[in-house]
Amino acid sequence: MLSPERSRSEGNNPEHSVYAERAESPLHAMSIDVEDYFHVAALSGVISPDQWDSLPSRVEQNTERLLSLFDRHGVKATFFVLGWVAERFPDLIRKLSDHGHEIASHGYSHQLIYNQSPEVFREETLRSKGILEDITGNAVDGYRAASYSITRQSLWALDILSEAGFTWDSSIFPIRHDRYGIPDSPRAPYSIETANGNIIREFPLTTAQIMGLSIPAAGGGYFRQFPYPVFRYLFRNASGFGERPQMFYLHPWEIDPDQPRYSNASWFSRFRHYTNLDLCYGRLERLLRDFRFGTVTQSYNAYEPDKTLLRSNEMIRVA
Repeated sequence: MLSPERSRSEGNNPEHSVYAERAESPLHAMSIDVEDYFHVAALSGVISPDQWDSLPSRVEQNTERLLSLFDRHGVKATFFVLGWVAERFPDLIRKLSDHGHEIASHGYSHQLIYNQSPEVFREETLRSKGILEDITGNAVDGYRAASYSITRQSLWALDILSEAGFTWDSSIFPIRHDRYGIPDSPRAPYSIETANGNIIREFPLTTAQIMGLSIPAAGGGYFRQFPYPVFRYLFRNASGFGERPQMFYLHPWEIDPDQPRYSNASWFSRFRHYTNLDLCYGRLERLLRDFRFGTVTQSYNAYEPDKTLLRSNEMIRVA
C-alpha cells in the first residue's frame, strides 16, 4: 500500500511530480462549495430561483466524483453545503460526513448577503445550520457566504453568525472584485471582534503578492482560467513557498463539462462559468499530487498561532 505522502505525489500518474511538497510542508485547506450549476451568481440573470426545482440537477453525481477522488488520494476536505441542496440530497451529505469530511454551511439560498436584510439572512442561516446538523448529527461550526459576499457593506452578518453558534468563517477575500472582497484585509488567518463584541475566526481566501498587487490564487474560476503552472506558482507564492497553509476552493459543477449551457447569459458570465470545465478535474488531480490538503479546521489548527485581532469597524476602514 502506498504511504499517504507517496499516494498524494503519484496518484494515478507513475511519474513522481517534481513539484510535490515534502511531508512536513503546510497542510492546506481543501474546500468544496456544494451547489449546483444553476445556483451560481454568474447565471442569476438567466435562471431565477423559482426555476431551480424544474432543472436537471447534477450536484449529486459531481460531488460523488469528488468524493471518490479524495478517497483515492487520502484527502479529507471541508464541504460547504448549500441548505437547498442538503434538503434534497440528505443521503449525499450524510455520506460525506460518514467518510470523515468536515461539513460546513454555505447558507440556504445562495443569495448575496449584502442584498439581503439582516432578518432574512438570520432566518436562512439558522435554517441551513439546522438542516445540516439534523442530517449529520454533528455541530456545524463553519460558514462560507455565497460568492464571498461578506464585504464592508455586510460585516453585520458576522454577529448573526456568532449568535447562531458559528465559530469560524471563510468568506472574506482580500482583493478588489466587482462582487466581493475587502482589499487590504489580512491574508493570513485572523480573528474578528464583531460590532456586538463577539469573536469569530476568519480563514481568508488565498492571494499571492506579485509586484505589490494581490492576485487571487484560491481556486474556482482562477484555477480554471490560469494555466496550471501559473496557478501552482501563485499558490506556492501565497504560501511563502511552503511556509504557510492556504485556502483552496472548488465547486462540483466545475468538473462537469457536460452540464447544460446557457447561451443567453452575457459573454462575461459565460466566460466565468464555462472556461476550461473539461480541464478542471485533471488539474485537481495534479494539485493533490503537488500539495498537502486537509479540512479547513485541520489547516487552521496547523497554522502558526496568529495574534491578529481586528474589530469590524477596522475592517471597514481597511476596505
